[in-house]
Formats: sequence, structure tokens, C-alpha cells
Amino acid sequence: MRVGIRVKPGASRTRVGGLHADRLVVAVQARAVEGAATEAALAAVAEACGVRRRAVSLVAGATSRDKVVEVDVPQGEEPALRARLDALREGA
Repeated sequence: MRVGIRVKPGASRTRVGGLHADRLVVAVQARAVEGAATEAALAAVAEACGVRRRAVSLVAGATSRDKVVEVDVPQGEEPALRARLDALREGA
């Protein structure tokens, strides 16, 4: 499942939740240097979705704050992931 995210590097703490336009906000402590913020964002999305880090991959936006990631979940678990993402978008 593809998810649009907005990365906010240099945050005081890592947090996933809320919306920026139509994208899920991912605040990370890492700075936007040499891909550190992107890697931290992928790890944060994986943890928030309850999947392993290797199940989340970058599809687009390597050098942008707006990114598209692919979350790979076993077949049949898509509704649960969709519900979790909806809750995160609402700031839960």
C-alpha cells in the first residue's frame, strides 16, 4: 500500500500523526543530511504501522520533504493497516 508522507526533520522527538495537505506527517529528530531524515522517517512509519523496517520502502521523493512510501503487508491485512493509517492521520 502506498502512503504519502510529509517529513519534518530536526524535531524534538520522533512522532507520526496528523496531516499536512493530504499527507501523513512524520516528524523525526534526524537532520536532513545524507538521507538520515529519510531513513528515520521510514523506520518511524514502520513502527507506527506495526511492520518491520524492511517492509517499508521509498517510492518517490528522496530529496524532498514530501515522499511516497510503500508499506508491504501480508495479503488480508490491508484493512487493518488502512484503519491504523486513518487513525494516525487524525492525530491518534
